[in-house]
Amino acid sequence: MVFWRLVGFYVVGVLAVGILCSSRDSSLMNALDSGAAGSAASPWVIGIQNLGIRGLPDLINAVILLSGWSCGNAYLYSSSRTLYGLARDGQAPKIFMKCTKAGVPLIAVLTVQLISCVTFLVASNSAVEVFYWFVGLTTCALILTYTGMLLTYLGWHYAKIAQGIKPTDLPYVAPWNPYAAYFAILIGCLTMIFIGFDTFVPWSTQGFITSYFGLAFGVVMFCFWKIFRKTKFIPSSQADLVSGKKEIDEECRHWEEGGLEENEKRRLAEMNLLRRCWERMW
Repeated sequence: MVFWRLVGFYVVGVLAVGILCSSRDSSLMNALDSGAAGSAASPWVIGIQNLGIRGLPDLINAVILLSGWSCGNAYLYSSSRTLYGLARDGQAPKIFMKCTKAGVPLIAVLTVQLISCVTFLVASNSAVEVFYWFVGLTTCALILTYTGMLLTYLGWHYAKIAQGIKPTDLPYVAPWNPYAAYFAILIGCLTMIFIGFDTFVPWSTQGFITSYFGLAFGVVMFCFWKIFRKTKFIPSSQADLVSGKKEIDEECRHWEEGGLEENEKRRLAEMNLLRRCWERMW
């Protein structure tokens, strides 16, 4: 479902907004030139207004707000757990491992929430530029993260082959791999190289730093950790592919025994209608 959601939101969404609003629409160009805030510069809203549909722009704004809230909630979860994982691996202070009885990494969650308060900079026009500095800093780092995940996948792929694990031994095998992974890595590298290309002419020191700092920071930290901890690359035949699998299997067994879909239907049946509709959305 994640794949189809991405296709729907991004591929179909880009196609739809391109049909609704021309890139040369006068209202859109005026909004961009004047630095209009919020929905005033949204091609979705402008396209709907051009069609003369009343009330729908407000609905679109509500959907965008809900989407932003959902996205923020997801990244709060993932970033706090990433910080917890770094602490477990000795790559972050141990204080981030402190959890509640329910298993929530409290210090990590509070730290990430504190950092996220930087978004309130947009409340002041004088601080919006600073906010966009953070956007530039994190964009390249995000692409670097996904590229690193692809490199990790390739390491796993060749370790699987070296250790005699067959595709039939796995519950799911993605198509076109490893070629699709190589292609995605190429796209990621090209994006990181050209992400700040517009800062060269005319030259912008601030733009160059914010565009490429994430890439430089990632490379420097990787080399620092290799030198500081004297870690080495592991041959594919010696890579550990099974540690933690037993614990994950035990956790998944609760859902898989009796059928995954059947268990999910029983879980939803115990909820009221409103809660059931909410859960099905995600």
